[in-house]
Amino acid sequence: MGRMKACLLLFLFPLLLCGQILDRTYVVLFMADDMGMGDTSAYQFLTKNTDEQQLKTPAMQRLANMGMLFTDAHTPSSRCTPTRYGLLTGRYPWRARMKHWVLFGVQGDPLIESDRPTLGTLFRSQGYATAMVGKWHLGLRYTRTDDKPAAGWEDADLSKKVFDGPYQHGFDFARFTSRSHGTSGPDAKITGTKTGKRKKGDRNTPTQSIGPGHVHEETSVSANGQGKQLHKDGSNAYDLHSLGSRHSDHAISFLDDHLAGKTSSGKPVFLYYPSNSNHGPYTPDKKIGGEAVKGAGRSMSGQPVSVRLDYIYENDVALGRLLDYLEKTDDPRRKGRKLMENTIVIFTSDNGAEVKEKTATGPVRSNKGSCYEGGHRVPFIVSWPQGKVGDGNPNTAGKKSDQLIGLQDLFATFSDVMGVALPDLRKGKTGAEDSLSLLQAWRGKQLPNRPLFFHDHQES
Repeated sequence: MGRMKACLLLFLFPLLLCGQILDRTYVVLFMADDMGMGDTSAYQFLTKNTDEQQLKTPAMQRLANMGMLFTDAHTPSSRCTPTRYGLLTGRYPWRARMKHWVLFGVQGDPLIESDRPTLGTLFRSQGYATAMVGKWHLGLRYTRTDDKPAAGWEDADLSKKVFDGPYQHGFDFARFTSRSHGTSGPDAKITGTKTGKRKKGDRNTPTQSIGPGHVHEETSVSANGQGKQLHKDGSNAYDLHSLGSRHSDHAISFLDDHLAGKTSSGKPVFLYYPSNSNHGPYTPDKKIGGEAVKGAGRSMSGQPVSVRLDYIYENDVALGRLLDYLEKTDDPRRKGRKLMENTIVIFTSDNGAEVKEKTATGPVRSNKGSCYEGGHRVPFIVSWPQGKVGDGNPNTAGKKSDQLIGLQDLFATFSDVMGVALPDLRKGKTGAEDSLSLLQAWRGKQLPNRPLFFHDHQES
């Protein structure tokens, strides 16, 4: 009898595990760059911007209608790199080696420790297909010609695979820029020599020291084999003005390919989408998925807007394209259901607005780079119909919450969603040291009181 029970358990366990994977939610985490609460019409009720001042962001408003909007959400830092560290690891960035500012320069030693769990490794460990498109800015370790790790950019061989990057931290599919787009490679659109007001000229030479351009998984697809020089034309030329459509296309093609695969289609997906926009320079794309971007942004009163706001509008168009995809696409794991029903969609920003205007920052003090709230208080909108986070209806008013939350809390939240225990710190385990599950707050229930700590840009 005992042997029969054991055999039965061995038979049922894979079925149980498979059932858990098939029922698990998709997750789409979209993070803008340098976007304040005043930069989206979803927060106009809070910022009190006039219709003439306020950029219209219909996709962000649509997501807010579907789910829950938070008015007191904070990034773990007021700068790019440390926020990304805190978001992905569930740990305050000031606990890491970098105490202020960002990873600077073409090299930027990887900030995430090799043994530290990330959202990528968390989801990967639970059978998810993991992907990231957009801006990494957590450092890359390049590889030398002899296949050993490079000390820096000077001894890097761009024909070799990256030694340490997103793939090593949990992302099987990665299409990204190494840093902010203006410093990730020489712009292929700038040609010619330095003349008059053309201060830079063509910097795309075999000895350029700006960056590797487009990286796919572990390979610089922009490198042309001539030292550090990148392709000057073609699909992999590093064009700052086409990143919006490039990243959006990669996200959609990843989902298409995943759903088309006989084995992959049964697996859930984690898509991390840290966009380049709206970090300067402002380079809005012409179109994304057939929808106009450059020159197409409008205020709530219907007037054309600045190039900065056009670049923010690029985020809205990219988000809207993803929402359309999820609403129209069948869930292959659940007959007769659409993907949106069982997908967590989050929209947020990596820090406050990079400009000081209150129309961008909202009614808070200071802006990006400051420990005052304007540096780290950001939009945060989440929807998950099946998980009772909003009702999924884009045509009715969504819910709002003034509870205090932080982006470093997402590690514990996703662990809670999947029923995965956090690392046991008392037993010396590593990971999610500063993360608290937000799942109850997403559902309108009260979180325990706790403070958030900020130390950034030589301020505290």
